[in-house]
Amino acid sequence: MPLPPGPTYLLQNLPSLAAPPAIAFLFAKALTHIYIDVQAWTVILACCLSFPVAIFLKVLYTDIRNHRAAASHGAVLPPAVYDKWPGGITLLMKMLDNLKNGHPGDMFVEWSEKYGNTWNLRILFENRFFTTEPEYIKAILATQFDNFEKGPHFNDQMRSVLGTGVFNSDGQFHRAMTRPFFSKDRISHFDIFDRHATEALNQLKARLREGFPVDIQDLASRFTMDSATEFLFSKNVHSLGAGLPYPHYSPLVNTVAHDHPANRFSKAFDEAQRVIALRSRRGVNWPLAEFWKDKVKEQMVVVNGFIEPIMRAAVERKRMLSGDSGAEKSSEKVAFNTDREVKDGESLLDHLINYTEDETVLRDEILNILLAGRDTTTNSITYAIYMLAEHPDVLQRLRNEVLEKVGDTRRPTFEEMKDMRYLRAVINETLRLYPAVPFNIRSTANPVILPGKYGNKPFYLPAHSKAPYSVLLMHRRKDLWGPDADVFDPDRFLDARLRKYITPNPFIFLPFNAGPRICLGQQFAYHETSFFLIRLLQQFSSITHVYDAQPPTSRPPHEWNTSEGPKGRDKIRMKSYMTMSVMGGCWVKLEEAVSSDDVVTAMNVV
Repeated sequence: MPLPPGPTYLLQNLPSLAAPPAIAFLFAKALTHIYIDVQAWTVILACCLSFPVAIFLKVLYTDIRNHRAAASHGAVLPPAVYDKWPGGITLLMKMLDNLKNGHPGDMFVEWSEKYGNTWNLRILFENRFFTTEPEYIKAILATQFDNFEKGPHFNDQMRSVLGTGVFNSDGQFHRAMTRPFFSKDRISHFDIFDRHATEALNQLKARLREGFPVDIQDLASRFTMDSATEFLFSKNVHSLGAGLPYPHYSPLVNTVAHDHPANRFSKAFDEAQRVIALRSRRGVNWPLAEFWKDKVKEQMVVVNGFIEPIMRAAVERKRMLSGDSGAEKSSEKVAFNTDREVKDGESLLDHLINYTEDETVLRDEILNILLAGRDTTTNSITYAIYMLAEHPDVLQRLRNEVLEKVGDTRRPTFEEMKDMRYLRAVINETLRLYPAVPFNIRSTANPVILPGKYGNKPFYLPAHSKAPYSVLLMHRRKDLWGPDADVFDPDRFLDARLRKYITPNPFIFLPFNAGPRICLGQQFAYHETSFFLIRLLQQFSSITHVYDAQPPTSRPPHEWNTSEGPKGRDKIRMKSYMTMSVMGGCWVKLEEAVSSDDVVTAMNVV
């Protein structure tokens, strides 16, 4: 049985932990050999003080070395956020409190206003060079890509959930395996989207006819879950079959939903993401907060119990079709077949099995891809519908485009969706204000020089330093997007503002990352979000957010009402772990539209 995180961490760091008191003890013993009387209590005190003294000396030495290295390149270190307590304890507490009770990124905005768009957040003596500067994010993701990596610390924090999958790996192996599956031809067939959108909207109508609002986030999550599992794994998990939840004030309860496998998976996976988000904020010392128990272990039993039957069924299917009795697992096979074409009718999982049948590799890859296929698109659909509810003029204009291009009954084609410029603008504006992955992080593999901005000296980042960045905050910067940056206005992607702000500086808009690690499923996500919104607006003519249906604990605090921008305006509460979501769901009522068929029928009756 593996040791818990805490003891494992202490054993791994035993030499560095034992060295200071050992040196202090040996020094005391040496004094006795030259006839200096050393009392026992002074030895104990020296051993105890050796820890803070060692930390102080290490930090001092590291700071001097880093400043000298920066000066040798004509650069400086980014300014450090001030904390009156050593080790950034106050800053850590503030971050953890913000994760639980605050608005995502609040304190980062505060520090950016004080220190600029790039600064050093030192927590437990660990550097975190945070930035919202487009040129620096471009360096991280593209122009200096080889100097940045996910890094061993990120991998350690995420391993018990994401394993060695694409989101927790620096290698190209995972992307090489999955890239052929997201070709234009494969993501332009909408049969799967249509089936699950039809079922989702039928359930939506049924619940509305009961007189209750609907949590559109829950509905979108089920739609994306069923679509993703069928598209990626040829296995529809039928999460829509569990039915929809009722609002908190309803006496009715969906008894089926609690025990449905897809619901248990979603709940466990969400909790696992919350835990590893806390690990990321605690830094390399996270095992001390989970000393005797890995807090995601129980959740991953549920998650793996959901994933493994899908994986094993696909492996068995492949063996039956090929007549193989076992799997080739050699790394050489993987290396020489990364250009393999995807066959007709083959799912992503079927495709991956041709590279490896290693259960750990397959399970990790399935979970990582499912995270992208479910959570990120759910975010886009949820916040887009919320924005349409808050902006009826945008909704009406978008619905007019849908009816003009597609009509009110027929499903859209790839060419029609491509031609719907306002729809794409609405989705882009949603992703600008509410990106699916609001915060991300890399580590410096080598020392890095970032060019000076605004007449200042370049910044020097030492090797093996954390480099977090935020597209959420970058997307809302008024100096990058104009004075109306915190206003929802899809026209900014169509009018002169596009040419003024985005065209000359495309790295100010990064909802899908950029560079070699750009999201492979970007077009899949656009298509899925577009398809669902089109089908929704064909059948509904208005959307209203129902504030009273929000669970009381998920409503924005009243003191936020005086804040500027979305924080003071939103009636829902953003939640950010690995991906963005809405705390407590997004509850809405919709009004069914009168279709052309209904109009014709009514005229015939008259």
